[in-house]
Amino acid sequence: MKTQKTWFITGAARGFGLEITKAALESGDKVVAAVRNPEKFTLQANNADNLLVVKLDVTNEEQARQAVLMAIDYFGNIDVLVNNAGYGLLSAVEEASGEEVKANYETNVFGLLNVVRAALPYMRAQRSGHIINISSVGGLTGSIGWGLYASTKFAVEGITESLALELAPLGIKATVVEPGYFRTNFLDSSSLTRTPNIIEDYAETVGKMREFAAQVSYKQPGNPLKLAQAIVKIASVENPPLHLPLGNDTLQFYLSKTAAFEKDIENWYEIITGTDHDDVSK
Repeated sequence: MKTQKTWFITGAARGFGLEITKAALESGDKVVAAVRNPEKFTLQANNADNLLVVKLDVTNEEQARQAVLMAIDYFGNIDVLVNNAGYGLLSAVEEASGEEVKANYETNVFGLLNVVRAALPYMRAQRSGHIINISSVGGLTGSIGWGLYASTKFAVEGITESLALELAPLGIKATVVEPGYFRTNFLDSSSLTRTPNIIEDYAETVGKMREFAAQVSYKQPGNPLKLAQAIVKIASVENPPLHLPLGNDTLQFYLSKTAAFEKDIENWYEIITGTDHDDVSK
């Protein structure tokens, strides 16, 4: 018999967050849907008692604490935390202003940490739980036009890997999910910021990526409903993966990166292994 879980999902109003919310409810679980505008959240659960909608801008640390407290007061616990809130930044590394970069980090990295810090005291007290952080293929490899956004997701990768080690003795799991191109609203203006500053020297690189992003929007290969089912699946198993790259495109990007990495090691092996003190045994 399936044990009913309580989910806390950020960015639940649209995209992956909404689909994961639906899938968790359909599986019979309870969900706290954390959204910036609760009055605009219209999803109706078959069993309304299983859904709680709370207001949350993840960049507001106090609001994160209050949202988690409301979840605990209403359902008594949080079993699965899905940090999904975030947005893209399409820009050459040089083109984005400091404020644009900081804003992306405030949501994608510091916002995630706000929610983790708010939820973990309760998970530690119950000695159980599962933190699922939504990263990106950009958290596995950098690419033209996505360097700054990718850097936020590289941060999420490192945070999650360390959390998994720190929390394992406490009975709490951590997973980082790396979706590729999925057919959501990620590439339209609701989830993607494009810097107004455009440098002509990057026309053949970042310029072409801007064109590609516009062309592929809502034509991406990934199915967000299948992604949601995958998240529900890993939340139900005793030993979930630390990394979950989703999509054939993500897998190919990762395999290409690791092959190139291995080639660098092969070509520069003597330099790489020749930097220790002479009195250190190999």
